[in-house]
Amino acid sequence: MRVNVNNAKSISLAAAVVVIGVLAAGLVAYGFGRANQARGDGPSPDRTGTAAPAGVHLERRITDYTAGFGPDTGYREPHRSERQAVADAVGQILDGHPDRARTVLSDIDFQLRTLTDSTTGRRYAELSDRTEASTAPRGWGRVYIDLSAPVRWSVQVPHPVADAGTERLGARVLLGSPGGVLVLAGAHRRAGEGDAADMAHRRDSVFDAVCDELAERRLPGIQLHGFADDSVPGHDVVASTGKGTEGRADGRRLATALGARDFSVCRAWVRSCPLEGHDNVQGRKAAAEHVPFLHIEFARSVRADDRRLAEAAAAVDTVTARWTKSA
Repeated sequence: MRVNVNNAKSISLAAAVVVIGVLAAGLVAYGFGRANQARGDGPSPDRTGTAAPAGVHLERRITDYTAGFGPDTGYREPHRSERQAVADAVGQILDGHPDRARTVLSDIDFQLRTLTDSTTGRRYAELSDRTEASTAPRGWGRVYIDLSAPVRWSVQVPHPVADAGTERLGARVLLGSPGGVLVLAGAHRRAGEGDAADMAHRRDSVFDAVCDELAERRLPGIQLHGFADDSVPGHDVVASTGKGTEGRADGRRLATALGARDFSVCRAWVRSCPLEGHDNVQGRKAAAEHVPFLHIEFARSVRADDRRLAEAAAAVDTVTARWTKSA
């Protein structure tokens, strides 16, 4: 069989052109990728090392987690070393050491993920208990830390579901301003023996240990609660600074913002109000550290109405936004 030399040369030349084109395209793409990384246009590095899919609706993720809470879901009291481990891990993340945090958490069967919220585009570290999905969850809760800005404040939800809607409000407050930490209880307040799962009145919980860590770092905090409408007739909100007075100016700002949105506010620094939170243990710790702390109670009718809940979150944002800007 005779081979046409000219045809063979043409085929070889065409193949070479294709190969060169593919290589060139790859080099160009690589060059653009490197340039984008240098300019910061590419994906941000995962500061915690374990990324969940981008575009998580963080509020829904939180409310999906708390949806299963009930008085009979169980709660195990943590040992001192266990609750301190979570608090130490939070401190490691705040100090920029996620690998150290992951090691500490792994020892107590916690995990660390990075989430990107689809509504704000901000990235959050999520500390969660691996026993959440088991038949016997420990109920130690979750912590969310904003990775997009220096952390300046916390929002605390000690009674999710039991104080219906506070878990949703807490998520909205977290997303409202950069630089926040959400400390979320992991069980219904009546899930444990006696008051073991009542995070606002117990010192021996993961929730309290994390709040202590934040208070010792002088981060102001706002704690969200709920009351039945007939518990405080004529008022939608009870605003208090708990045991301390450091948050008085912030409390006034919040009360003014709530009033401007047609909420009737009982101001505990002006008159005697029910549910002032003087026995709240996180508030007592904040007072001892001379750190601003707000104990805010919302009526059931506020928490059951999505529009009013959004207005409440917007009012709280007037305070957290100031905390975000603080040095």
